[in-house]
Amino acid sequence: MKTKARDFLILLTGLVLGISLAVERTVLAEREEGAITPLPLDQLRAFSEVFSKIKKTYVEEVSDEDLLNSAIQGMVSSLDPHSAYLLPEAHDELQASTKGEFGGLGIEVGMEDGFVKVISPIDDTPAERAGIQAGDLIIRIDGTAVQGMTLGDAVKKLRGKVGTKIELSVVRKGEDQTLMITIIRDVIKIRSVKSRMLEEGFGYIRISQFQIRTAENLEQSIKKLVKENGGDELKGMVLDLRNNPGGVLGAAISVSDAFLTDGLVVYTDGRVEDSKVEFEADSKDLLNGSPLVVLVNGGSASASEIVSGALQDHKRAIIMGTKTFGKGSVQTILPMREGAALKLTTARYFTPSGRSIQAEGITPDIELSNIKIEKSDDEKKKVHRVSERDLSGHLSNGKDSSDSEDQNGDAPEPEEEKKNLAEDDFVLYEALNMLKGLHLLHATH
Repeated sequence: MKTKARDFLILLTGLVLGISLAVERTVLAEREEGAITPLPLDQLRAFSEVFSKIKKTYVEEVSDEDLLNSAIQGMVSSLDPHSAYLLPEAHDELQASTKGEFGGLGIEVGMEDGFVKVISPIDDTPAERAGIQAGDLIIRIDGTAVQGMTLGDAVKKLRGKVGTKIELSVVRKGEDQTLMITIIRDVIKIRSVKSRMLEEGFGYIRISQFQIRTAENLEQSIKKLVKENGGDELKGMVLDLRNNPGGVLGAAISVSDAFLTDGLVVYTDGRVEDSKVEFEADSKDLLNGSPLVVLVNGGSASASEIVSGALQDHKRAIIMGTKTFGKGSVQTILPMREGAALKLTTARYFTPSGRSIQAEGITPDIELSNIKIEKSDDEKKKVHRVSERDLSGHLSNGKDSSDSEDQNGDAPEPEEEKKNLAEDDFVLYEALNMLKGLHLLHATH
């Protein structure tokens, strides 16, 4: 092992010296052309020195591979909460999750001050059924403190063999004591689109996550609702994006396009030319202009915000609920050697009117928090949900703006059958009333 470390240091020193000579010869030309800046030689020497001291004096022997992977992960994760260096196993899991089936608990998480914060639980998963909520702070996993772990390490501990038990220590805003939540791991098969009729003529579609086939499933669900409505066009529809953490960009564009006939859906902007892209709507409106209400809350992030922002800017839908999460950054997956990958933030999202979603979120046209009838005093305490601007090291939105107070509410997905819609899901109840009014207005014009 000492020989390997020595060889590595010789190689690194040679690399630094060799690059320094090349940089000295070309630095003037590069400065003139605005190309590559000189390498930070002092910092590279410091890295080499730290590496050498760890190899020589650390209490336990550490492999070169582990040290260098950790160094890369630390460098990337310090950029923002969504950039990461993915080792082959994590890369495979990421690819599996976009297809809608993977093993684990069913939560979208980020890192904040060394702890794991829940962005949103995913519908119909062990975590959601166990009572995990958006904004929960996970401080221990099976008794092991989370602080000091990387996000990748924490996610690895959260995942495990299907059927095994895991105990989470959770801090929740409004709760005086740490909550102990036990969850049984399972294969996560996400059914991203669900639908049902609310009343005659009025449909409801819930999208829990944006996957590769979400737009296709959305179209099938609308056809199903029309069939249930006796073949008649819907008078109006509720699109529920509450607690939807996002997902595949292409799916968000296609879902937006499903209700728009033309115009800009979203555009991205970054430092490199490839990151400057505009996405246009180019298909018919699947509802043929029938009124649409979109429900959002503090757990609605990324792709959910693209859809709600596009429909809001085009005045195609009424956005109802509470302010969204505010994740308006684009992550590009760059394949690396031996199956690893670099997930790197490369651009910001902007709505058709030019609004930056990043750390701002989408403010609903009608702000409305979910309430339940006959709540106790303790239940009435406001629950603060984590948003993008709460994440340590979050990317700015690319413009000067003052911080605005986030007003995120709690909103569970309605079950298949509701005896009292107003009592069980007040926001959905109000959305249905809004649709009825819009339909009458639409019918008189």
